Amino acid sequence: MPRPVDALTAALLAVWCLTGAAGAVQGAEAEEGRRLAMQWCTLCHIVAPGQAGSDAAPTFDSIANRAEYSEDGLRAWLADPHPPMPNLNLSRSEIEHIIAYLRSLRRE
Repeated sequence: MPRPVDALTAALLAVWCLTGAAGAVQGAEAEEGRRLAMQWCTLCHIVAPGQAGSDAAPTFDSIANRAEYSEDGLRAWLADPHPPMPNLNLSRSEIEHIIAYLRSLRRE
């Protein structure tokens, strides 16, 4: 006869499952953000480690690791950029993917 699962074990199992699913979603969002950044941003930014490119703008790595760049500030900037950055008319979803990619570059 199977052993009954106590409430604490069930709760821990649920948290573990949800955390794993959330990590997979975040990974997919970050990968989509990397793809978008490679498509739209590489003329001015170095987007990925090892990429050769222009130093006309900060690298994505430096953006991700600067304390003064909050996620909310980056969202606002991407939604309404100022010259010299062009307005790419990114959707909210695209902005969130790029933010997820930047988050994945953090060294914490």
